[in-house]
Amino acid sequence: MESKPCRESLAIKTSHVLPPDTNNHGTLFGGKLMAHIDDVAAIAAVRHARQPVVTASTDSVDFLAPVREGDSICVEAFVTWTHKTSMEVFIKAVTENLLTGDRKICTTAFSTFVAIDDNGKPTSVPEVYPETDQEKKLHESAPERAEQRKQRREHSKEMAATFGTEYPWIDNAT
Repeated sequence: MESKPCRESLAIKTSHVLPPDTNNHGTLFGGKLMAHIDDVAAIAAVRHARQPVVTASTDSVDFLAPVREGDSICVEAFVTWTHKTSMEVFIKAVTENLLTGDRKICTTAFSTFVAIDDNGKPTSVPEVYPETDQEKKLHESAPERAEQRKQRREHSKEMAATFGTEYPWIDNAT
């Protein structure tokens, strides 16, 4: 499998923020932005793997600036690092006031995707290599983020085991 540069996976989506996309404050629903993030990141992962992918994790999504009704939201994503079957994708979302041209980064995030074969089993992905200084910085720091995700996943499994599927404070007899 031949290695690919980060730039080959670049995916960009720009959308106009309309009233149905906003909350009672006139700003984009956080969940709507997260849907844009997952969509564009998945496209970047598929472009890299040329296989179907599933989302394995999304790191914290911090909302840095509001996205207002009438603004545009531009979400960019590309693969920064790969493991055997997984890919880390960096995502940046920029809001723009279309009337003034004022642009702000409203969030950055990392998501991990796993490539799957026709049977839904993980399958190998090509290595990715950085070319720009920014890509190199992301690529070099990726193993540390991967370790943090591994630890967070173990913690999530512990929480799932602790809480299970039942709601003990709800009387099932009613």
